[in-house]
Amino acid sequence: MPHLLPPGAHFATRAVHAGERAPYPVATPVASPITPSVSYLYDETAELDAVLGGERSGPTYARFGVPTVSALETAVASLEGASAALTTGSGMAAIHLALLDAGAHAGAAIVATQDCYGHTHTLLSHHLTSQGVRVRFVDMGDLAALERALTEERPAAVIVETISNPLLKVADLPAVVERAQAADAAVIVDATFTTPWLCRPLEYGADYVVHSATKYLGGHGDVMGGVIATNRPRRQSLAETLKLVGSVLGPHEAWLIMRGLKTLPLRVQRQCENALAVARWLETQPAVSRVYYPGLASHPHHELARRLFGGRGYGGVVSFEVAGGGAAAVCRFLDALRVVLPVTSLGDVYSLALYPAMTSHRSLGQEARARLGISDNLVRLSLGIEELADLLADLEQALRAAQER
Repeated sequence: MPHLLPPGAHFATRAVHAGERAPYPVATPVASPITPSVSYLYDETAELDAVLGGERSGPTYARFGVPTVSALETAVASLEGASAALTTGSGMAAIHLALLDAGAHAGAAIVATQDCYGHTHTLLSHHLTSQGVRVRFVDMGDLAALERALTEERPAAVIVETISNPLLKVADLPAVVERAQAADAAVIVDATFTTPWLCRPLEYGADYVVHSATKYLGGHGDVMGGVIATNRPRRQSLAETLKLVGSVLGPHEAWLIMRGLKTLPLRVQRQCENALAVARWLETQPAVSRVYYPGLASHPHHELARRLFGGRGYGGVVSFEVAGGGAAAVCRFLDALRVVLPVTSLGDVYSLALYPAMTSHRSLGQEARARLGISDNLVRLSLGIEELADLLADLEQALRAAQER
């Protein structure tokens, strides 16, 4: 029966309970409501027992899932074409959880793309290796090298990025998945840079797709979160591990990401258009020595990107090298920006500039960065939805400032 306050409840009791546990309205809210409650009350103990026993679905405790978070997971699964999705407190938590679920434990091996996100690299090369996991980094564009690594390591999983960070190499997902499956290795794809609007790796046979939802899925620079989508019958094992690790997503964060999904195709389309235009413009600038963007015909993976992304775009990130001057020139460029913001993120409605040697790949050290091709004059731009003319004018004046001695 409903847990209602008795008529004679005193002030202190009413202060705690009044207005709570009101019956849900007959009408369904159009936008998913935020449900911040940690615990959930059932009319009878038998109902709670049935939920905890897995006989019926329902919320019990916030670490195990709440309605707002469940709504987001349903939405992401739909966009990825997945049977299930799970959210986490950050993108790194999603990567770590997927690795754990795929079998990254003492004695196991992982094969990873060598020019991955800096903190993914550190997680693999320091944290997991200290726990007895063997990690082998390879150039995923060299399929022969991948085959050798798979044969020699017999890894539990292969982890790859749809577009690598920050050099924007495009992974041949069908070829990588085919070789990994032949070696009985799970495939984890970080699709943060492409979003499900451009690429759905599960369609190519990947086992897990992870996103930093902080980036394009949220899209507004005001929320942190991560997502794992999968078609494997592993949702329950992922959920059980997440309960124990505890890196869950809160309902307020889930609501913000859910709101961001509503405009995802509109935002990403505009960001891709701006990125392509900026990349073409940068190629004409004498103050720029090299441009990295898969939408350019000069990019070695241009045709692969066109096939994988279905012609919808090539992503919203452009990297380029400032001609001469090294770190000092890059810092002059960043300090001169007025529209583009020099901050450490990507995928926002704002245009952002990042210096990988100082930020995302700082922990690798200069020698390791050089081996990967990440120079000290490399800049990563994440294009937002501003007017293109304003972005080009800002970049032009900042490049002039970079050349001043």
